[in-house]
Amino acid sequence: MTDPLGEVIIESVRNGTYLKVTAVHVASGTEATAVGPAMEPKAVERLAVAKLKRLLNVS
Repeated sequence: MTDPLGEVIIESVRNGTYLKVTAVHVASGTEATAVGPAMEPKAVERLAVAKLKRLLNVS
């Protein structure tokens, strides 16, 4: 089973107690960003990827 989203680059930047995660779809260059608590990096990453999927209309 392959991921319908394809290749995604994840970038995380911490600013104090906040974490900004940007997910970039390699094939299209589309970006989605999420900001959340630095204590929950995986949750913020999941949110950024979910926003990217919504932007690309991928389930």
